[in-house]
Amino acid sequence: MQVDGKHLVEPRSYMERGYPWAEWKQLRREAPVTWFEPEGWMPFWAVTKHADVIEVSKQPEIFLNAPGMTAIREEQWRRQQEGGFMQMRTIINMDQPDHRKFRKIASPWFTPRGLRRLDEIVEISARELVDALGSEGECDFIQQIATLHPLRVLAHILGVPREDEPFILRLTNELFGAEDPEFQRGSMQTLAEREASMRALGMDFFNYFSKVMEGRRAKPADDLASVIANARVDGQPMGVIETMGYCLIIFTAGHETTRGGIGGGMLALLENPDERARWSKNPGLADTAIDEIIRYVTPVNHMQRTAARDYTLRGKQIKAGERLVLFYGSANRDEEVFDAPDELRLDRDPNPHLAFGIGEHFCIGSHLARKTTSALYRELLPRLEHVELAGKPERTASNLVPGLKHLPIRYRLRRAAA
Repeated sequence: MQVDGKHLVEPRSYMERGYPWAEWKQLRREAPVTWFEPEGWMPFWAVTKHADVIEVSKQPEIFLNAPGMTAIREEQWRRQQEGGFMQMRTIINMDQPDHRKFRKIASPWFTPRGLRRLDEIVEISARELVDALGSEGECDFIQQIATLHPLRVLAHILGVPREDEPFILRLTNELFGAEDPEFQRGSMQTLAEREASMRALGMDFFNYFSKVMEGRRAKPADDLASVIANARVDGQPMGVIETMGYCLIIFTAGHETTRGGIGGGMLALLENPDERARWSKNPGLADTAIDEIIRYVTPVNHMQRTAARDYTLRGKQIKAGERLVLFYGSANRDEEVFDAPDELRLDRDPNPHLAFGIGEHFCIGSHLARKTTSALYRELLPRLEHVELAGKPERTASNLVPGLKHLPIRYRLRRAAA
């Protein structure tokens, strides 16, 4: 079987076929580092083995995050060079020395110690959302639980009031689901229409968070919004583009990835009832269970690097300027690293998964993602007497965070412990 490169990067392929597990397995076995030139897409090397993803990720001076961190269409790349919203600078697409300078602005906030201030809001959010389900019935787990829980937590730390959460959620869906018919803003048939849509999305985001930042400069609070709004780099106030980039990446990326982990995790538990029952009876599994769910689901599908110079990777000659797409989902099912990688084993230990990346760009929000996900399952699983699918799960048309957008379930819950 010849692997079709479009199945690796085409958003609709993820919506229709899910993650390309079979293609990745074949590539790991036969051609772990392979050059693809999918029609309409920028050519890239597909990196599918755990060891190779680590090798690339730990050499940021050779493999750059700039100028683009994700696989992209040729027409988008050409027009993106002209500037605009999608060229906004975030810590994800920065290289050294800027990456280190900008990352340290928020990194203390995301340490386990720094996140203790969120214990109450995280637990309250989980309790309220599970309580709202009632004793039994049907719901869309993604829309009613997996979406709202991380949304409330991130809104809290970025100064977004509860009444504005639906607006921010819409922007998040439009950004990460830009190619999904359910989330598109208007017509997206032509390049001009797609660009107009993204400009409008960018302006909505910019206008909203500009007001949040202005408010936190005038009246700082004990939240991350105040840290970002009043940040200084090299003795000067952080620039507008970088400030908006921080808001963008923390809110949108933080929300989508955690939603993907919670939603994908629920589907995995539905498909593995013995593991779900084991966790319900043994809350002490939580730490290994959360990491195993994150490995098994791998919410962030890929990141891209660009070679700064010629390099030999697993015998392949990478030329300066060529792109490498690191497929984390494939690395997390590598048979040389994980025993029975396609199985969900909630007690898996050790579990050197790469769902949060590795190296200098290791996910800054990893501890928050674990905390948010753990709180939700800690509240839900002990109360879950029965659960089953009530319809077909649906996945978002995205090659970056191709998580579930609908997961209809039928359930019965116990009362919350006093």
